Formats: sequence, C-alpha cells, structure tokens
Amino acid sequence: MSLKSGVDNPRSPLRRFLDRELSAGAKPLRESFRSQHRADRVLTPLPGVGTEGGAVGTTIDTRLRLAFTTAAPLDLAAAIGIEQTGRYYQGTGLRMRAVGNELAARLTRTVQTLDLANRSTPIDRAHDEEEDLARLLIAAAWYQVLTRNPVGFEHTPLYLAACEDPGSFTLDRLLQLPHRDLVADVVAQLHQAAASPLDSLRARTRPEDCPPGPTFPGTRITADADLLVDGLLIDFKSDKDPHRFPKASAWQLLGYLLLDTDDRYRIDTVGFYLSRSGVLATWPVEEYLDLLGTCHRDLTTLRSVFGELLDGCRADAEPHTPEDEIRVRRLLQKLAPVIEARHCPTCAQPLPQSTRRPRRFCTGRCRGRYQTLHRRGLLPGSPIPALPRPRKERLEPGEGWQVVSLTPRFRR
Repeated sequence: MSLKSGVDNPRSPLRRFLDRELSAGAKPLRESFRSQHRADRVLTPLPGVGTEGGAVGTTIDTRLRLAFTTAAPLDLAAAIGIEQTGRYYQGTGLRMRAVGNELAARLTRTVQTLDLANRSTPIDRAHDEEEDLARLLIAAAWYQVLTRNPVGFEHTPLYLAACEDPGSFTLDRLLQLPHRDLVADVVAQLHQAAASPLDSLRARTRPEDCPPGPTFPGTRITADADLLVDGLLIDFKSDKDPHRFPKASAWQLLGYLLLDTDDRYRIDTVGFYLSRSGVLATWPVEEYLDLLGTCHRDLTTLRSVFGELLDGCRADAEPHTPEDEIRVRRLLQKLAPVIEARHCPTCAQPLPQSTRRPRRFCTGRCRGRYQTLHRRGLLPGSPIPALPRPRKERLEPGEGWQVVSLTPRFRR
C-alpha cells in the first residue's frame, strides 16, 4: 500500500477516513498556509520541462535533502528501480541495470567530493558543479519512476533511449538525455534555496540530526517523507502554482505524522518548503491538528485508529465490488468516533447554549461539512456512493493491460 496513492484517491478507504476525521476540512489550514506564503517571485518551469515536471520535482527534493545530510546519496526508490530494470526487461533491462549501477557509483563519488552537507559551506556549489549534479540526479529520478509508476517508466527518456539502441546506451549517453531546461530549472530552484529560510535552518543543525527520507517500518503502507530536521518534518513541493495548496498535500503530511506510531522521530513541528517561491511554511503539531479539526481524538488515539484501518483493509485502493464497498463501510463505521449527546456531530465540540430550539451544529460551517460527509457516504446511515466506472490497469512492465473492474455503478 502507498500513502500517496491513498490520499490522492478520494474513493480510497484511507482518504475517506481522513476526510471524516478532519472535521474542519482543508480550508483553515489553506488560509494559514497562504498567510505565510508571501513571495516576491515564483520560478516558473522553463519551456523544455514539458511533461518532465515530476522528474524535476524528484530531483530538487533529493538535492535539497543532500544539503542537510549525505547519509544516502542514492535514494532508496532509485536503487530499487535500478535493480528492477534487470528483472522486468530482458536484454535491455540488463543494460539499464548496469548503467544504473555506474550512475549510483558516480553519484556517490560526486556527493562525497562536493561535501554537500558541510555546514561551513553554502547550500549551493559552483554553477557548473550544480549542473553536473543535476544531470546525475535527474537520471536517478527516472529510475525512481519504475519503483513508483511502472507504466510511466516506459515513457521516460531513459527507457526510450535504451530500447532505441541498447548497444550505445552508456552512462555518458544517459547523462546527455536531460534537456538543458530541466537542468536549468533544478539549478535555479537550488540557488533560490540558498537565499531562503532553509539556509538558516541548515546552519543551526547537524547532519546527524537530519534523517534522510524518514520511513516508517512496521506499518502496512509504504511512505517516505522528504526530510526530518531536528523534530521538524518537511515536505518539499515544487508545484508550478505554489499558492494552490491541494488538500492531498495536507493529508499526506498528516499521514506521515500518524505513521510514526511509537514517536520514533519526536516530530514536534511539520511544514512545507515551496522550492519555486523559497517559502518555508511550518506549524507546531498541535496547531496543525487544530487547523484540520482533529478534535474527535488526540494524536495518540488517532494513530491507533489509523493503524486499525491499515490492518483492516487495502486502504489505498478504492473498492471495486459492492461486497468490497460494504466491508469498507463496516470498517469505517466501526472506527467512527463516538459523539456524546449535546455535542456537534461534525466536530464533536460541545454545542453552545441556545435560548431558542436546541442547536444540532455548533456553526454553519459544521452543518455544511456534515451534509458533505453524508453525501459522500462517510457517516452512519449514509447512502453508498457510486463506484467508479470500469478501468484498465497495467499488469507488469511489458505485459499489457487488464480490466480490473467490470462492476456497474450501484447504489444501495
């Protein structure tokens, strides 16, 4: 299971659970974020970036992390992708894996030579050094795609070049593939970070205080956060419109917090760094939870209930049959918070006294949220929402497609 795929899909049990638990929705947090997001300029993607915006985002995430710690020069997802090329593709895959191993070795040497985490040096290095490093990291980002999205990997310049002429596919050939605009975009974002709050944050920490890509072993879902800096959990974002702040981003950051069930990382603050505007927006954990409206339960209880959800179903995938939907609904109802009498059924807060007829909701916003949750089938007695239309899904790289749902749309 994947945390990101779960929060991105409004029909997944994970997303439905969080939508119900977060009684305030995303609006208060979004308003708080925008009050912190005051930027003089926003770097726009260069024309040559095109469909490679995801690779640029992955690359700048990795480069920023290396400025804080070089404990893992090659991202774990990239290492897995390199290994998987040899398993998923015959002939060509072995060549891609060999080149990937050369890439990993050169990237490690380069990171060590540049001493990127040295606090006595700035975040960025000389322009030509940053360009060479960006090419290495973009190539590693393409290998990551195989780990995260096997279908998308077959559209990467790496895969296309290897299939076009396997014999001439070398590391030098791979490093020529990134368009100059991709490289320039990454370097521009890195130079901007050198004049951002990240610079002062980096200066007052040590590499050993910054676990790279925190993971959450023992959970039944894959999730790797971007960076933890002495109790501050940071999610890097390179969206071309940083003011937009989608709900899924807020939910994903909360997901990382909930997955730290034994408080291993001692997270006391969470935040986002917007690499195109150079803004670092942060909140103490309690303030973040309050803005989202997690007033049904405290953090410890919410972590426990979240763990029950992950143990009880495939939480990141939408149900495909009426039977699956009913099982998910029963689980969500079992995990629903108990709202005491004379408390708001949306936010669980005590209802204010009224000299007229008794109030059912504490505010008009809670009334609207309740109607939304009821319509989406997230409350006891709600109608079962329609299932999505049949769709196709890739089996394995190179093995074609299959229809994964033939179930018609239905309601109770």
